[in-house]
Amino acid sequence: MRAGFPRALSLGVALNPSVVAGLSAGPTTAYHADYDRANALLAKLACNAAARLEARGYAAVTGPVTVKVVKGDGATALPHKTVATRAGLGWIGDSALLITPEFGSAIRLTSVLTDAPLVCGEPIRESRCGTCRACVDACPARAIEGELWREGMARDRIFDAAACKRVASALAARQGIDVTICGICVLACPWTQRYLHLRQ
Repeated sequence: MRAGFPRALSLGVALNPSVVAGLSAGPTTAYHADYDRANALLAKLACNAAARLEARGYAAVTGPVTVKVVKGDGATALPHKTVATRAGLGWIGDSALLITPEFGSAIRLTSVLTDAPLVCGEPIRESRCGTCRACVDACPARAIEGELWREGMARDRIFDAAACKRVASALAARQGIDVTICGICVLACPWTQRYLHLRQ
């Protein structure tokens, strides 16, 4: 929910490429730690950005990096990835994750809502995944439908969130991880592979 704010900042932190490279069988404790590191850094960056905007006389609101949804399909009112597509940082991939040219889907996001008259990026309104099925084929939950995303499309047309949560939670629990993370589709993405290759 935009809460009446006309603009937003989209902030991203890349995940450690050496950690992401180890996700072929699912989440690891190193991935969980890096996920938490990225989330903590994002929270700090968002607070700093909001404080700077407020110091200049503008309103600014931050929210949690990860929103825990107890009921329903897990969707949030204003996903950080939606803000990122509107800012032109990337597109929604078949996996329902943001894909960026620089980091693939190996990135965590947050947003800062504001009334500051910022110059906006050029929105990306449709998928650039083309015929790629790497994440579709890699998903152990078979949660990825393979339909290309377009702006305004309902998430359940491309992604089965319940199936993903069920299998990801089980994979994480086997590693002693008490949150729902997986990462297999993150690693499978050719854009992520490009990021890993460039950082070797």
